[in-house]
Amino acid sequence: MTSAIARLADSVPPLTPDGEEARRWAEQELSKPVYAEAEPTLFDRIARAIAEFFQRLFATQLDGPWGSTAAVIAAVIVIVLIVGAFLVWGRPRATHRSRVAVAELFGETETRSAAQLRTDAEARAARGDWDAAIVLRFRALARGLVERGAVETPPGATVHAFARRAGRVFPASADSLEEAAAAFDDVRYLRRPGTPELYARVVQVDEAVSRSRPAVLEPVANGTVR
Repeated sequence: MTSAIARLADSVPPLTPDGEEARRWAEQELSKPVYAEAEPTLFDRIARAIAEFFQRLFATQLDGPWGSTAAVIAAVIVIVLIVGAFLVWGRPRATHRSRVAVAELFGETETRSAAQLRTDAEARAARGDWDAAIVLRFRALARGLVERGAVETPPGATVHAFARRAGRVFPASADSLEEAAAAFDDVRYLRRPGTPELYARVVQVDEAVSRSRPAVLEPVANGTVR
């Protein structure tokens, strides 16, 4: 009985590993996903570095009567730089997202940007497909104003509702916007044939508002424009 217990004890690995075994156990344990997830993110490291900077800045005893003032000025400069970096690198990403966002435009889901819609309209015009060219160019006009944040097109908005809203923001082009909306309606819903003249009219107003600055903006509670 005693010899059997001794043989069983010899077969169990030692509870206290040697140096090489301990290193291997540690590597296996740290390779588990839970430890990778617990590592600080890039944002965590940046925030920690900023906090440590301010801690060292105000913990340092500066000589002279201007010591504390210099520390405050340095802190303000750092804050300004951080805010500036956000405005420079943060805003383009938001603008990019808004340009590629999926949106409803006059009853249809639209993923193309204004530039893409203009390119498609020109291609249709080159083939003499004036109906499609007029529709695409008017959609490009609306999409362009949405991208600029000048005019919103809420779900269910008609082309004439859009034209009236855009006309308040660009009063110099108000009549032309209504005419372009009427051309869209003619070929899209009334099945009237499009013409090069109608297409040129829509192109003209699109280019006019693209070059113009909004004359007035009417923000509402959710940040859109009346």
